[in-house]
This record gives sequence, structure tokens and C-alpha cells, in this order.
Amino acid sequence: MTDSPYFSDVGGLPPQTQTLSSKAVFTTAYAVIPKSVMSDIVTSVLPHWSGTRAWILSRPLSGFAETFSQYIVEVKPGGGSVRPEPDRRAEAAIFVVEGEGSLTHEGVAHALRPGSFAYLPAGAAWSFANDGTVPIRFHWVRKAFKVVEGLDPPPAVFTHESDCAFDAMPGTDGRWGTTRFLDADDVRYDMHLNIVSFEPGASIPFMETHIMEHGLYVLEGKAVYRLNRDWVEVEAGDYMWLRSYCPQACYAGGPGRFRYLLYKDVNRHPDL
Repeated sequence: MTDSPYFSDVGGLPPQTQTLSSKAVFTTAYAVIPKSVMSDIVTSVLPHWSGTRAWILSRPLSGFAETFSQYIVEVKPGGGSVRPEPDRRAEAAIFVVEGEGSLTHEGVAHALRPGSFAYLPAGAAWSFANDGTVPIRFHWVRKAFKVVEGLDPPPAVFTHESDCAFDAMPGTDGRWGTTRFLDADDVRYDMHLNIVSFEPGASIPFMETHIMEHGLYVLEGKAVYRLNRDWVEVEAGDYMWLRSYCPQACYAGGPGRFRYLLYKDVNRHPDL
């Protein structure tokens, strides 16, 4: 595999000697799916994808988080799909954590490498191919796009983390901030996929409680995260899944940076 700053070591099976203790938990407010859960036996194969397996981390559940599904997808050399998305209502956000490949959208091929991001509007014609020599792994967020009368649909976006600005939170001296792949002021988008970064010692110093659902996949480092009434220690490769209004906070004690990929739904009225 190619060198990557993002955690991507999923798969395999634990030995029979491993203990059954785990921080995996599913509550009415949140779920924690640790990296130890993401073994070979929990993967899915997908229609019209070849040489591919996926870890489906979240899916819409009535009474829990209802807006999105998030996968880790692994595509072997020579694998891919010319019919990747079965639902024309679904928009896609893709973030690559390992390997190289190409995504073709509306007839134009875009090279992918670790740190590459793609946003694909609902109904877009696209295909995916691993034309390299090692597997490629990426996060794929799928969401049914919420159409707004009189609002143009959002355009596709292809970029890389290195080409996106890091926005520091006010009053943090740059120790806590966000890298945004989509324009936060563009109301045409109804979802965001960002990278949130903390330097050692930085924190979210209050209990965030809000309407947005979240998927948080830890890309680097470790921290303690407050989820509802519980403090949970998380590290690179762990996934947190939060329903609306789940109180949340974070303390990144170090020794290194703590970073996670963050999904949230935005810019729309709640359905009544």
C-alpha cells in the first residue's frame, strides 16, 4: 500500500486467544464502532461492483440517525463499477484514505490518491476504477438529496485536502479547526464532509447539542469524546455515530494530533 497520513488498516480476523472485551456500544443517543469490529466477517459485497468489499458503518434507522449511510470501501486492482449508485436520489461524498484510482464523472476522469475528495450530485453519471497495483480504500457517504423549489442543484466538486483551507476556531490559536471540502456558505448543498483537527491539549470546551446528525471516523491520533452522558476513549480507526441532539464534547490529550472525518446534514428545514 502507499504511504498515507489517514488510518486505513481495516480487515483481517482476531486470533482465538483475543478477549471479548470491547468499547463497541449502541445506545439510543449514539453508537461507537471501534476498529476492532471491522474484520473480514462483517463486510458486504455491492451490486455492480467487482473486486470490492465494504464495511457499512451506518445506515438510516427510524428513531436514530436517518439522513445518511457511510461506508469504508476497498477496491482491488482491476476492480470498480460502471453502475456504482442504484438510487438516483442519492448524492455522494467520497474521501480517499489509501491507494490510487480514478473516478469518471460526466465523461471526465479524475485521478484519486490519499486525501482526494469528490462530491457527486444526485443523479450524476459516474464510475469508479482501481487502475493501480494495490487496493484503494475510501469513505463513501450516501444521502438522499433534499430538493428545494427554486434552488439550483449543487455542482460536483473534485479537490484534495492539501488544496483546501484550514479554518481555525476563534480563540484557539489554531489548535482546533476544520478543513472544509464544500463551501460552508453555499446553501445548495444539504450535507458537508469535513476534517476536524485538534492539536494536543485542545478541546471542544462545551457540550454541543444540535439538530445535525454526525458520522465521525477517526483518521489520526486519539482523544476522549463526550457522548451524551459518557466519556469514551477513541483512536484512529474508530467510528462514532450520533443522532440529532446527542450532547458531545472532546478533549485531545495527545501525544499527537487528533483528526476525524465528519459528516453532518445542513442547510435545510426539518421535515414536518
